[in-house]
Amino acid sequence: MEFDEVYKSYWQKIFRLCMGYVNNYELAQDIAQETFIIIWQQLPKFRNESNIGTWIFSIASNNCLRQIEKEKRIIKTDLPINLREEQQESIEPKIQLLYKFISELPETDRIIISLELEEVKQVEIANIIGISEVNVRVKIHRIKEKLMRKFKENGQ
Repeated sequence: MEFDEVYKSYWQKIFRLCMGYVNNYELAQDIAQETFIIIWQQLPKFRNESNIGTWIFSIASNNCLRQIEKEKRIIKTDLPINLREEQQESIEPKIQLLYKFISELPETDRIIISLELEEVKQVEIANIIGISEVNVRVKIHRIKEKLMRKFKENGQ
């Protein structure tokens, strides 16, 4: 598969995955871009031993986790992360709220639900995370319940 094809097919999915992790438009774009730099560098070495989508999501997930670890080391202020005004208008309020709620989940839950929202097969999610497929199903159910509770608590 050519890099251009990979980029066109996966850019939006990887960006949304990154948004689920960091809930910050510009940072998500940066992480997605870094992910595609890694993919571009590593694509010639890809041996088709797994699904290319699984491989790409693994790279993106690891990249997001590295960014979260970096963020933890930086002293944080109490200022909320806001999208720029024109970016906020392009994202529906419920979707913004969903990104906010997802970003508040524990790291593993964030990746699982983000991959589920991108319609990655549960068996592939299990391979990316390193847990059983049954455990993935249970976790997805529990995460969805948490998110629904958060929506209800916020009057949605």
